[in-house]
Amino acid sequence: MDKPAEFFFPAPRLSNYCSQCGTKITRRVPPGDNRTRDLCEQCGAIHYQNPRVVVGTLPVWDNKVLLCLRAIEPRANTWTLPAGFMELSETTGQGAMRETREEAGVEVELGTLYTVIDVSTVDQIHVYFLAHARDGQVNPGPESLDARYFALDEIPWENLSFRSVSTTLKHYISDLARGQFETRYYSLPPSY
Repeated sequence: MDKPAEFFFPAPRLSNYCSQCGTKITRRVPPGDNRTRDLCEQCGAIHYQNPRVVVGTLPVWDNKVLLCLRAIEPRANTWTLPAGFMELSETTGQGAMRETREEAGVEVELGTLYTVIDVSTVDQIHVYFLAHARDGQVNPGPESLDARYFALDEIPWENLSFRSVSTTLKHYISDLARGQFETRYYSLPPSY
C-alpha cells in the first residue's frame, strides 16, 4: 500500500466571484502584502485563505486504542483516529469530541493536548487530544465502515490512513512504555 497521505483539500481554493458583492475575482499581490490573494476590484475585499484545522482524539479503553475504518475518500477503507475538520464556533476540544462521536459513536473524556502537526503540503494543521472512552461500546457513523478498539500489538500499521495518525500512535506507544506523556509539535515533510 502507498505511504499514508494526509487529509486532502486542493490548495489554493480558487474563487471566481467575490462573496461580498459578487464581482469577478482578481488574483494578485495587494499593496503591502507579499502573497498572491483573491481580490475584489469592485468592493476592495481581500479573500484570505488560511490553513484548515483537523481535530481529533486518541481514545483509549481498557489499554486499547480506538480506530475507525474510513467509509469516505480520501483513503477510504483505511484505519484512522477519529478526526475531521474543525467547525466554526467550536473550540478544538469540542471539535475533537464531536468528531469522535460522529465517526465512532463514542463519548470521551478529553485529556491533554497530545500532538499538533503541521501538514503544510495540504495547508492543514492536525491536532489530536488524548482521550478516555467512557465505555467500550462503538456505534460507527456514516463516515466509518467500522470502529474498533485495538491492542497496541494489533494496530494495522500497513493500513493506516494518514501519516499524522501513524506518528501520533507511535508517540503514544513510546510514551506509554516510558510512563510519561508530553505534548508534541512537529511538521510532516512532503512524501513523494
